[in-house]
Amino acid sequence: MRVPGHIADEIVAHSRHEAPNECCGMIGARDGAATTLYRARNAEASPLRYTVHPTDQLRIMDEIEDRGEELAAIYHSHTGSPAYPSQTDINLAENWPDPLYLICSIADPERPDLRAFAIRDGDVEEVAVAIE
Repeated sequence: MRVPGHIADEIVAHSRHEAPNECCGMIGARDGAATTLYRARNAEASPLRYTVHPTDQLRIMDEIEDRGEELAAIYHSHTGSPAYPSQTDINLAENWPDPLYLICSIADPERPDLRAFAIRDGDVEEVAVAIE
């Protein structure tokens, strides 16, 4: 997945802003390139899990459609663990198998780690992220 530097920077900024809780949001794309970051509220308000707030989810999906984008990714942060899907993340992905999952770990605040994964049928496969 191609991610412009300003979108990667915004994910890191959102992650830091919401800490100690996990942040979350969605990424719209065209032609395989991320075009728009949509921040969402974490309905769980938790440092251990996230759920995109239902009101935000509806608003974002409408905006993505209105802009002629596709839902390319769902992102969230890990505040105290590596950027790798937890079992909770894998279970959540069951309802959304098509988008990629971007995870930003800020366990080391000076060295944020942004990684992408395809999560389908309980299987996790890392996907290369090209930050441009």
